[in-house]
Amino acid sequence: MAKYETALTGDFDGFLSALEREVLEGSLSASLEDGSDLVLGPLRCAVRVYERYSMAGGNRVSLNITLLGQAGKLYLSAISSGGSQAVFFKVNTWGEEAFLEAVSSFAERWKQGNV
Repeated sequence: MAKYETALTGDFDGFLSALEREVLEGSLSASLEDGSDLVLGPLRCAVRVYERYSMAGGNRVSLNITLLGQAGKLYLSAISSGGSQAVFFKVNTWGEEAFLEAVSSFAERWKQGNV
């Protein structure tokens, strides 16, 4: 399992749409498995679960993204999992890390205004 979390600023819908494009266009086998959206007054929450095939590991990995937003303040949590082929401990986490890299690099570019 690999995890990336960060605080950002910007438009909730704009960031979410751009991030979804980044994830889905970053891999030919990436797919949106399911999602959930919630609005509680001024607080918004979007949860997305993606999956893709990892060529490096020869298996499938998943990516869970949670985005919270309120008044231009955003908080992103992304966790990738799967991909290991061992029974009792994790080996071969390349696929997880590569899937998460698409999210973390996009978020860092967003922070710098390069998106």
